[in-house]
Amino acid sequence: MDGNLRKVPWLTIAIAVVVIDQLTKVAAEQYLEYLRPVPLLPFLNLTLSYNPGAAFSFLGDASGWQRWLFTGFALVVSVVLVVWLRRLPANERWLAWGLALLLGGAIGNVIDRLIHGHVIDFIHVYYDRWHYPIFNIADSAITIGVAMILVHAFFLDKRGSEDQVGS
Repeated sequence: MDGNLRKVPWLTIAIAVVVIDQLTKVAAEQYLEYLRPVPLLPFLNLTLSYNPGAAFSFLGDASGWQRWLFTGFALVVSVVLVVWLRRLPANERWLAWGLALLLGGAIGNVIDRLIHGHVIDFIHVYYDRWHYPIFNIADSAITIGVAMILVHAFFLDKRGSEDQVGS
């Protein structure tokens, strides 16, 4: 099988993340009122929120330039991820999953920034008075993807440990 055809499942994963992310954001905007929590579980609400910044609303109160900075950064990262995925050996499935999830999440949030000027968030996890920042499916995919990449780098990549032994 052609090497590029083996990469199609990873592209499919990234596209699936983007589609699910965008559909859930459309539903959140259609069915939720801004900042009005809808309880689902004793620790989980659906709460529509907008984030003009990055993770944890970093630079969210800036004058608007951050939209383009974060969009440009995500696009550069996305190109790097696509190149990395294309060059990845077929047996590196764990790493490919992580890269594909990261790619899909980055593109999902870029779409929001380009269309709305902010990222749409709606998943609200909390316990008692502690509240985690509201997030979305793309953020979840990014977090899981980064975790998978780190697990690969520290525990699964045999080349790294062999290189260190030979040093």
